[in-house]
Amino acid sequence: MKIENKKAYYDYEIIEKTESGIVLKGSEVKSIRDGKISFKDSYAKVENGEIYLYNFYIAPYPCSLEKLNPVRKRKLLLKKNEIKRLEKKVSEKGLTIVPLSVYFNNRGLAKMEIALVKGKKLFDKRRELKEKEIKRQLERKMKDMGAK
Repeated sequence: MKIENKKAYYDYEIIEKTESGIVLKGSEVKSIRDGKISFKDSYAKVENGEIYLYNFYIAPYPCSLEKLNPVRKRKLLLKKNEIKRLEKKVSEKGLTIVPLSVYFNNRGLAKMEIALVKGKKLFDKRRELKEKEIKRQLERKMKDMGAK
């Protein structure tokens, strides 16, 4: 099961994707398995040679005894050279690190796909929507012509 941040694809131009581990506590794993998460306004930031995820909401699990802050900062697990490379790109070009999806790999470990992104302008978003609509219309016409 993979939970995606669809808004990120709309709001940002994805430059580079990376897979990372994520440090979770207690019942957060169960909440992710149930799909009770939100990517709204979440981003990652490099601090002291480590990368942290902010504003990533994981709903508290109902039967949990431990009360965790649902939007606490969470550490992402990447190799040192990857963190340094991301930090360098973010500081130079004014890019941002945003989570794209959360999933469990075949070993049952929680993984997060993060991306180096650049914000899209409003006219870019409009152009993209227009291109999608034109593509849909073409596919419909091709389907209608094939049916006749």
